[in-house]
Amino acid sequence: MTISNSTALFILFTIFTLLHLKPINAAKCHPDDEAGLLGFKSAIKSDPSGMLTKWIPGTDCCTWPGINCLTENKRVSTVSLGGQPDQPKSFLSGTISSSLSKLQFLDGIYFTNLRNISGPFPGFLFNMPNLQFIYIENSQISGRIPDSFGNSTRKFGAISFQGNRLTGTVPSSVSLLTELTQLKLGDNLLSGGIPDGIRKLTKLSYLSLQGNQLTGNIPDFFASLTNLRILELSRNKLSGTIPPSIATLAPTLGYLELGHNSLSGKIPDFLGKMRALDTLDLSSNRFTGTVPQSFKNLTKIFNLDLSNNLLVDPFPEMNVKGIESLDLSDNNFHLGTIPKWVTSSPIIYSLKLAKCGIRMKLDDWKPSETYFYDYIDLSGNEISGSAIGLLNRTDYLVGFWASGNKLKFDLGGLRIVEKLKYLDLSRNSVFGKIPKGVVGLEKLNVSYNHLCGQIPKTKFPASAFAGNDCLCGPPLQPCKA
Repeated sequence: MTISNSTALFILFTIFTLLHLKPINAAKCHPDDEAGLLGFKSAIKSDPSGMLTKWIPGTDCCTWPGINCLTENKRVSTVSLGGQPDQPKSFLSGTISSSLSKLQFLDGIYFTNLRNISGPFPGFLFNMPNLQFIYIENSQISGRIPDSFGNSTRKFGAISFQGNRLTGTVPSSVSLLTELTQLKLGDNLLSGGIPDGIRKLTKLSYLSLQGNQLTGNIPDFFASLTNLRILELSRNKLSGTIPPSIATLAPTLGYLELGHNSLSGKIPDFLGKMRALDTLDLSSNRFTGTVPQSFKNLTKIFNLDLSNNLLVDPFPEMNVKGIESLDLSDNNFHLGTIPKWVTSSPIIYSLKLAKCGIRMKLDDWKPSETYFYDYIDLSGNEISGSAIGLLNRTDYLVGFWASGNKLKFDLGGLRIVEKLKYLDLSRNSVFGKIPKGVVGLEKLNVSYNHLCGQIPKTKFPASAFAGNDCLCGPPLQPCKA
């Protein structure tokens, strides 16, 4: 069979064309987008995990890691870069280049856990024509938030600079950002009061100002924030009482975190009527009086922290279906026993009842579930008996604190599980030898008991073993032959 000259020429032409045809997906992205992204990359001084190594000039930036583009015009719409908190090599070091302003179709910036991104507040972002979502979290952005913060024609949906080093006050111009659903400025170094203008942000579902140095009263403006689901104001220097208008959030509020401030007065009764509450943190304040009986209505509460206040008996018998964490420590309670509604909880992780006036035998406590416990703190009570039965039924316990009780058992019978890192049995009547398994702990205190024998080789100081009958070996005196 022979091939005609015309057929041969057609085959050769087809092969030549296919060899020189560029794939469609190799098309370059828009020059402005490429220049903006490469300008950002040039300001990054360290990228140990190679997060940006595939950002190569001349290639399609819509295929670069962390980049998404609009389908209709292939313009960059989002930039998303995240580090892994447990992997230090995944962090970036450098600054946020203003060249990002060239990305005229950019809708969202999501920089999370990059840790070492520094420089001043990137005010240029607020002049970009299409930007609606800014998340620059857990880095080293510093300096003041400019007064023109809210003077933007953009209708921002979410702004988060959580976990940076911002200073100064929250600008009053924040009141102009009326389309915001999330405002997160927590874990910075902000000072001054909470701006009253936040009352105008009626679409807010998430407000976080925690972990700053804010002072003054909590404004009574929540009647206008009826969409609020999460309110985080913990770890500031706020004073005064819980404002009455928070009661209007009963249908929606799931998380109310006011711990570690200087709030005072009585816990308002209306908190017990907020049946959507998942988390309530009022810890480390100056609340007085009793916990309202209306707390019986908090059937959906999973995390309750009332520790370190001046609260007194009686504590209400709650009707929770299951609680994940409970901390009532360091008040003036006299509970007598661990509450039944705690004992019957099927999913509890953390139980902290230090100095709660508990007088019971620990052997008599039969929690329905011990498998999920992470932390148990029963310090400073009058609990007797043995901890062996409880601790030897837990596989995931990380910490157990029971100092200053009347426990009496042979420590040698304790099973030290792999997860256990913190153990404090000081000032009890524990006897026997110290098990070798304690070498894997991070913190240990068995001082002022009746222990005897050679101490296993550990890194703990002498104070961890002081006041026992006849312990010997480093860091105490040598054992006799």
